[in-house]
Amino acid sequence: MMTQKTAQTRHAEVRYLEGGSGTPLVFLHGAGGMTPEDPLLAALAETHHVYAPYLPGYGETEDCPELRDMLDYTLLGWDLVKAFGLTDPILVGHSMGGMIAAEMAAIAPNDVSRLALICPAGLWLEEHPIPDMFTFMPYEMPGYLFHDPESGAKLMTSGLDMNDPKFLQNYLVRNARQLGMAGKLLFPIPERGLAQRLYRIQARTVIVWGASDRLIPPVYGPAFAAGIAGSRLVTVPEAGHMVILEKPADVAAAVATLG
Repeated sequence: MMTQKTAQTRHAEVRYLEGGSGTPLVFLHGAGGMTPEDPLLAALAETHHVYAPYLPGYGETEDCPELRDMLDYTLLGWDLVKAFGLTDPILVGHSMGGMIAAEMAAIAPNDVSRLALICPAGLWLEEHPIPDMFTFMPYEMPGYLFHDPESGAKLMTSGLDMNDPKFLQNYLVRNARQLGMAGKLLFPIPERGLAQRLYRIQARTVIVWGASDRLIPPVYGPAFAAGIAGSRLVTVPEAGHMVILEKPADVAAAVATLG
């Protein structure tokens, strides 16, 4: 069971989820956010002591205008590790969170020895452009995020009608708040020079990708693997960008190989 707590950093009061026991692990969520019921958090908490912060603009963590760019959010990540009282936790990040985790490992290579990147953003291949998620309508999202868009739509809406006005209002308000923060890192394209820093990562790294990812194509997996010495790429069949919802056990098993 995940418990919600609060951590104070220099620039932000951050709400976070904590649960499980074992090796400390910090999970950084993607642009879609997270919930206490996310199956990957439950799977990770079976073998690890999980800390999962809500980034500014997500959950009950207020937006933080002082955090302006990639460096600010990278340093926030390390500030949170310190606030949690941790030394060398396993860093795990999904999508945007994977981008932040990779930057954390690059900027402080001696402070992290184990890293898991799940469909991470951060690179840009001209021959394989990433779709502009900021232009998506709600009904378009499942097709980009899930191997099975119909099942994915039910997961996104908890079974509600995606065209229901009440759902749309809540979705658009929440999405606008969240993407306001995500846009600092992902707009107009999700690339902030990470490719030039991947070589600095010394952590033992596993990279996990859904074989049916239509948001950040699986071809980005080998690109990350080529940039991080000694990294291992795990491709999960019948899973899309939200492999963390579609195949949480497979993702947790890949993370478990780090110890």
